[in-house]
Amino acid sequence: MRLRNITGSREVISGSPYVIKEEMQRECAGRWKEVFGNEAPVRLEAGMGKGKFIYTMAGLHPDINYVGIEKYSSVLLRAVHKMEQEELPNLKFLRMDAENIADVFGQGEVDRIYLNFSDPWPKDRHAKRRLPSREFLERFARILKPGGRLEFKTDNRPLFEFALEELAASPAWELAAATYNLHSDAELMQGNIMTEYEEKFSAAGNPICKYIIVRKQEKL
Repeated sequence: MRLRNITGSREVISGSPYVIKEEMQRECAGRWKEVFGNEAPVRLEAGMGKGKFIYTMAGLHPDINYVGIEKYSSVLLRAVHKMEQEELPNLKFLRMDAENIADVFGQGEVDRIYLNFSDPWPKDRHAKRRLPSREFLERFARILKPGGRLEFKTDNRPLFEFALEELAASPAWELAAATYNLHSDAELMQGNIMTEYEEKFSAAGNPICKYIIVRKQEKL
């Protein structure tokens, strides 16, 4: 069964109290502290998949607010079911395309961004759709506070090399750390939370690439 085609998933998502309704998403921009009802920092994962990573992070850090973004209802459905079993008050979901992220978060409103095992979009004509592309880095820079960081993980080495090239063409960012083999880097592995894909790929012996980049202090 393909997760993207589960019958009725969109209806379940639209009725879930854990998912911000699509017609309300833009109204959240600049108001995420109101959405959560506290002053805690906001961190997000774009392309959260089934939600294991962000659900684990929210459980470990109740003093931080988390937002998970997923385009496909049938994938997001798994995360919603997990929240139905054990609700976390500091976690919300958005069913949306990350291309519109700057419409849903205000400038500098986000404390940290996670990109985990993003779709590589291997065809050259789809390069702008890749989440670590310069186009997306520009969007992420708008919503991330100065000094905030973005963490990117992938098992796809060509995508990682593409990401490093795009970073070099993105003046709003500076590289803080990078590795082609995360699980052999003791420092970067501290506090590492594995996604479903990371568990699968690392168990198969595939090296995991990661970088951490920081939003520069200058105004955009």
